[in-house]
Amino acid sequence: MSWTMRREDVLDGEQLRAMLQENPASAARAILIAAQENMVDAQALLGQILLDGTGIEQDAALALVWFQIAARNGHAMATNMAGRCHEHGWGCEPDAGKAAEYYRQAAEADLDWGFYNYGNLLATGRGVNKDQARALACYRKAAQMGHAKSMNMLGRYLEEGLCCERDLAAAHDWYRRSAEGGDFRGQFSHAAVLADKGRIDEAVSWFQTALRIGNLNFLRVSRKTLLEATHPDVRALALDYHQRAAELGDRSDQAQLQALR
Repeated sequence: MSWTMRREDVLDGEQLRAMLQENPASAARAILIAAQENMVDAQALLGQILLDGTGIEQDAALALVWFQIAARNGHAMATNMAGRCHEHGWGCEPDAGKAAEYYRQAAEADLDWGFYNYGNLLATGRGVNKDQARALACYRKAAQMGHAKSMNMLGRYLEEGLCCERDLAAAHDWYRRSAEGGDFRGQFSHAAVLADKGRIDEAVSWFQTALRIGNLNFLRVSRKTLLEATHPDVRALALDYHQRAAELGDRSDQAQLQALR
């Protein structure tokens, strides 16, 4: 089949995403055509499928090229993804300074993920001077836009009174909103609050939800916290967290599971 298409036949971004769900390989070809026709949304989408290997051979270096093309054309999420590539070394050498610049640009374009990722670098001093006040401002802005991960981070700042007045009620409310928004760290934070309030059944349910979707780094940190829990029903969840970490991790995780048993 020939994939020569007229400009007027190029699909728009919404159509391409729908096609990607139904037939990734065909969608990848259509996305490539649209990207070459300078459709900015398709350029960003091409970067993503190249990064993920969806319907096309995975190529992180080429993904970065297309993210940068889309970024130059004003696509905020592509700008953010170029930052992600530079932060994590996807298709390039890791460079936190370049990542910070892309995240800053994405934040200036009012992208919630841009605020969040830029806030993370500001909070840790990677690629930029450490600035907790600016990090808090980024998290607050993204949280107010509905970004679940930023809601959890804002909750932490409010709970600790870091660069702001300590406000436990507000912190707990942001944890709840983060949990309901689907962030596993927010779910763990919310569960911890519920456990402290004696609402153990609700707490266990949220801990279990976080367990199902949490990544390996989260599991490694959280299992230690659960081992120190005072309530036996909460403490018992540490075994489940160790088990899941052993499934996702390496021999050290498996050894920790065996030691716990």
